[in-house]
Formats: sequence, structure tokens, C-alpha cells
Amino acid sequence: MSIGIFNVPAAKNEPVKNYAPGSPERALLKKALEEARSKVIEIPQYIGSEEIFSGNKRKIVPPHDHQHLLGYYHEGNADDVDKAIKTALEARYEWASLNWEQRAAIFLKAADLIAGPYRAEINAATMLGQSKNAYQAEIDSACEIIDFLRLNVNFMRDIYEEQPISSDGVWNRMEYRPLEGFVFAITPFNFTAIAGNLPAAPALMGNVVLWKPAFTQVYSANVLMKVFKEAGLPDGVINMILVDGPVAGDIIFKHPDFSGIHFTGSTKVFQTIWKTIGENIGVYKTFPRIVGETGGKDFVLVHKSADPKALATALIRGAFEYQGQKCSAASRAYIPANLWDDVKAFMLKDLSELKMGGVEDFGNFVNAVIDERSFDKIASYIDGVKESDDAEIIAGGTFDKSQGYFVHPTIIRAFKPDYITMCEEIFGPVLTVYIYEENDFAEIIKVIDQTSPYALTGAVFSKDRYAIQYATEKLVNSAGNFYINDKPTGAVVGQQPFGGARASGTNDKAGSVLNLLRWVSPRAIKETLISPTDYKYPFLIS
Repeated sequence: MSIGIFNVPAAKNEPVKNYAPGSPERALLKKALEEARSKVIEIPQYIGSEEIFSGNKRKIVPPHDHQHLLGYYHEGNADDVDKAIKTALEARYEWASLNWEQRAAIFLKAADLIAGPYRAEINAATMLGQSKNAYQAEIDSACEIIDFLRLNVNFMRDIYEEQPISSDGVWNRMEYRPLEGFVFAITPFNFTAIAGNLPAAPALMGNVVLWKPAFTQVYSANVLMKVFKEAGLPDGVINMILVDGPVAGDIIFKHPDFSGIHFTGSTKVFQTIWKTIGENIGVYKTFPRIVGETGGKDFVLVHKSADPKALATALIRGAFEYQGQKCSAASRAYIPANLWDDVKAFMLKDLSELKMGGVEDFGNFVNAVIDERSFDKIASYIDGVKESDDAEIIAGGTFDKSQGYFVHPTIIRAFKPDYITMCEEIFGPVLTVYIYEENDFAEIIKVIDQTSPYALTGAVFSKDRYAIQYATEKLVNSAGNFYINDKPTGAVVGQQPFGGARASGTNDKAGSVLNLLRWVSPRAIKETLISPTDYKYPFLIS
């Protein structure tokens, strides 16, 4: 740790609370859930100092209980986007000029607020609004966002400490300026932590931000804005707009002061955004930074030497935690024939014990998928298997949306490696397995590398170190986060910086110094301490 001006509180990963029966955190969370369900709230847009209630109200309901009303959000329009841009740019100079320690203090305070008085509230909002169980909410909307906020401050300090060398009579220094303009953050429904980090990371580096959360995550996004404001974030630095994507994009991507996008979402949407930016490239004052984490079709490769019980546990957790709605979720597994019977038996036993239902019952491992559109898409893939000769359902395969959007954890066995559910991202509790001949390890690796356009996460299970090394080398471009004898989910900030390449994004590694570097525009300054007074170099003197 540095001393003096660059000394900041040491950051370490926030401990995960277990919510065991009788624990104080369980009692607090239960109370927060009851309070949230007992009232109907209205969520505005936050633009500068204003809370804007448009009157164009949209319902917020729990995905696992869609007849219960949690509240409304007030959808905005194009005028609100224009206003947010103007407000952000007006705030830019003062925010960019603020000493970095003052910016750091705001986000460190936000982290402490979430770790303390807001922990139960933000977890309850995530549970109800996004249908996450207590554990999945805790590791996301508490621990991960706290880690982002605290560790990003340390990463910022590391960036500022990186300075050039100076020769005699010269002082060289590097200035890490924020981007010239505003940043647009588009965030997904599945992680409250991502929703908080995507606007907060650029803001920490001195940028002003327009933040458009997913409509299905607005309930917990509102809590994040409350935290930022209580932490002392100045008006106009982060502006939360609740506007339809194409409406916002039509204005933002044509604005000369657009300087960057921080995105997590679908590959197709990101490709459209990139194309739109390219078409407008002559409009901008500066080339925009394009940072995005998109889809995944994440694999688990199994060697014949693997432990079948450890593998089965990893597949159950990796595929079905949070209903498979993680871009890192295990969605295709390649299992050797010699292990399949044991692995199948272990998984079926686990699935027979696994409970599904609302988040208020802490005994439920699986909850609902996010909305009806997602439910219908997942159901269509499952129905396709039932009509196909190229695959069969091993477990699950049922679904019901009468009360909530529930899809039972489903295991599909594909009889050919290019079956549709082995190739396309489903984003639900669906795992497809392909059984290969146990001595065809090298061949199946080629199949894995070529099956999907994505390259987000992947895992290999093996007790054979030669096999592990071989897979690691041959799959070098197949996953930005690679796991050995573990499920391909659960990246921890500062431990496994997260992101993938190919169709999975720009691999700028949220939760690392690499991401924060994207939100600065360095300026190198050379100061000559004693300036020359004669143009002649020594070689010119006879």
C-alpha cells in the first residue's frame, strides 16, 4: 500500500452473510421483504436534482408472483433524454475538476451504506423485483456491488500512481483525464451489482453518466440511486433515465458529446449499437469508447478422469442457480461415456430434492424467470426437444406461468453436438449434455471451440494434469474466464476479473484496472525545468 496522498482504505472482498435460520441477517431480510410487499411505491427518473414523475406509469411485479403489485416506474421520453444530456454536461466541469480523493470518498461511503443500513433493503428489492433467492441476492446486490465500489477506488489509485520516468532537467507526468463528453450506461436485469457498477465506474474516473437500467431491474435500481445520493454524489453526475432503448439511442448516438458506452446485454443489441456509432462517427468530438459484455454459451468440458460427484454438483449449481439467468451459466456440457451414468444419477438425485417457488420461502433453490417473454422463449426450446429425434429430456421439461414464470430445471441430452440447444443462448434453467466416447477428448475440444460464436466462460473437469494443460491451451480463445474443476459462474471482483471475447464482448474485464482505464483519456505533460537558450547542439560546434 502506498503512503501519503495515494493512501486509501485497504479493500478486500465483502464477507458473504449466510442467512441461516435464527441469524440476525435473516430476521432483518425477512422484515425488509414484508415491508416491501406491504406497500406500493412509485419510481421516478433521476435527472440532476429532479425526480421526474412522468405519469406514464408501468407496473412492477415480482416474477414469481405476477399478480402482486410492488409499484410503478414512470417511463420517460425523448425530451427527458435531451434534458439528461444537458444536465450531465452542465455538471461535467465541476465533477471532472474535483480531487480524486473526493470522488473516492463518495463511492467508499456508498459501499459502506450498502454493507450496513441499506443491505437488507437492496437485497429485498433484488429478491422481489428480479426473483433471486436470499443467497443469490446477497452475493450480488450486497457483496459484489460493495466489492466493485471499494476495489475500483484502489484500481483508480493504481492508475494515477503509474507515472513516466524523467531524465535530468525534465519532469514528466501523466494526467488521467475523464473523457470529453458523457458516458451512456446500459445495464441488464440479472445483476444489481452490474447495474450499479456500469454507471459508477466511469463516474469514479470523473465522467458524467446517463444510466438506463433494464425496466425489469428498476425496483432495485431505485435503491442504488438512493444510496448514491445519500453518499453525496453531486446532482447531474449519474442521471437515471427510464426510456425505451431505441428512443434513447436515437438521441444519444447522434450527439456530438457522446464519448462512450458501458454496456451489458444481448449480443445483437450491442452489434446494433456498434453499427450505429460507426454510422455517426463523424458527428462526435472524439472517438467513443465502446465497452460491452454480451452473451455466452458457456461450456463444461469433462475428462474421463473427472470426479462425477463434484461434476454433478458444479452442473446443478452452474446451470440452475438464479434460473440459469447468468451470462456465465453452464449451458452445454460434454461428458465422457464412462462417467455419464454416475453423473446422471447424482444430478437426478439432487433435482429430486431441489425446491422451486417464491423468494420469500428461503427453502427454495430455484425461483422464477424474469418475465413472460423470457418464459415463452425458454418454453419454446423445451417444446422443440419434445418434438425432435435429435435430443431427449432427461429431467424437468415442465413449466407454468399461472402464478409466476416458473420453468423447472431441465436437462436435455443431445444426440448430435450441433443440436440447437447446444449452440444458441437460452438464458434459462436449461442444461444440454452431449455424451462423447471417453477417448475422444482431443476431438471434442475441437467441437467445443467451433460450436458457439461466444467466448465468455468455460470449465474443464479432470484429475489428469496433462489433460488440464491440453484443454487450457487448445481452448485459449474459447473463454475469457476459464475454470478448472469448478463451475463456470461466480467470478469475484478483484479475484477473477470478468469478461469474454468473440461474440461475448470487448473483454474489458469489469472488476479490474483494465476496465477503469477505458474511462480516462491520458495526457502526457513534459516540463523542462531549465529551458535551452541556444539552438546549437554540441555536434554543430567546431
